[in-house]
Amino acid sequence: MSLIRKEPESVFDIIGIGIGPFNLGLAALLDSVPELDAVFFEKKQEFDWHPGMLIEGTTLQVPFLADLVSMADVKSRFSFLNYLQEHKRLYHFYFLENFKIPRKEYNHYCRWTADQLEECRFGKEVIDVALFELNGEFLYEVHVRDTGTEAVERYFSKHLVIGTGTQPFVPEHLRSKLGNTVFHSSQYLEKKHYCLGAKSVTVIGSGQSAAEVFYDLVKEQSKFGFKLSWFTRSKGFFPMEYSKLGLEYFSPDYIHFFYNLPQDKKDEILPEQDLLYKGISAKTIADIYDLLYERSVAEEMPDVQLQSMTEVLDIEERKGAWSLRCLQWIKEEEFEHSSDVVILGTGYRPGIPGFLSGIKNLICWDDRGRYQVTRDYRLKTHINTPNEIFVQNGELHTHGVGAPDLGLGAYRNSVIINYLAGREVYPVHEKNVFQTFGLGKKCVTISV
Repeated sequence: MSLIRKEPESVFDIIGIGIGPFNLGLAALLDSVPELDAVFFEKKQEFDWHPGMLIEGTTLQVPFLADLVSMADVKSRFSFLNYLQEHKRLYHFYFLENFKIPRKEYNHYCRWTADQLEECRFGKEVIDVALFELNGEFLYEVHVRDTGTEAVERYFSKHLVIGTGTQPFVPEHLRSKLGNTVFHSSQYLEKKHYCLGAKSVTVIGSGQSAAEVFYDLVKEQSKFGFKLSWFTRSKGFFPMEYSKLGLEYFSPDYIHFFYNLPQDKKDEILPEQDLLYKGISAKTIADIYDLLYERSVAEEMPDVQLQSMTEVLDIEERKGAWSLRCLQWIKEEEFEHSSDVVILGTGYRPGIPGFLSGIKNLICWDDRGRYQVTRDYRLKTHINTPNEIFVQNGELHTHGVGAPDLGLGAYRNSVIINYLAGREVYPVHEKNVFQTFGLGKKCVTISV
């Protein structure tokens, strides 16, 4: 593990890898913590949050308070409300009377924040990480390639924060078919023109992305005249859980409860909680239904097909189109469906970044090849040094459904900063909800 290295000119306290909303929020909150020196690297040339899904009219599924900093520090200059004030749009937002802001606006707000943080460096790809000992002190050596010049630089840090996020997921048996007419929903706006020039389009999936793509195409259908289908293997096109008590699952309280469960119990619970974070917003469902209803006036039924309980088993190219072999799994009946374009709204999955290959043997993995993560978001390792690797949105299996939620990003970053600073920089409250997830103080346990 120990390698001979020359004395580094400078050592950061933290190097963040990836600049999505979570690491950008960490950088913003660290801006007022002078004792911690940080730098963040992102291979993209600029901040761009899901550009393929910045569809006109789409909004965040969380309130504007789930910005980069407000849930930790409402007085921060990087709050969404200050962004509005700086852009002379505060009254516009006041009259809007809507907690859900446009996705396009959230992206612009994040860019505004990134532009003010010198420690956020874009066009810089982390390609390798190593741990070495120098004069009795262990440091991470991070190799960073400039995506413009291809030059590779070395940086040194005591700690790392991985914020590379999740990646578009495509079932393995469909990956060889990907191209201009079979693609993941994350590429929708980039490849939308293929849909508008087609005779038939099929959307696959039951989440918000699939619903937004379908709705956008329904609005285009009367002009371009294509047939539109929407298949999902789910039992229906169901709304995401959005009741006030249901939302309390996205709280530090539930994280604490979930984290302390045995891992086999966690793995049992998570698939049953899909509608807490994978469903469709009730508004999007209503918008789709209302438009279809309006189109059905005077028996002018739109050429659409919505079918749940349907799994796509395979896709084959046939006579210039795609033949989908499908299974209606309740009736256990197979059928074929033809489509010129197929859009896969098949979600996102966490991945293990390639730059960790050099220290992969130092990290503790569970029996499914996933990170083992402490309650305060540190990866468990086989080394006995003070050097930590923190993870952002890679702990769904250990911390529960709140891992990808924007509203908990500032909380997680508060925990990370407090740990690194060795003091309470940002208050972390123990009781945040009305309900109790485990046993309440008034409960008396009995033997069964």
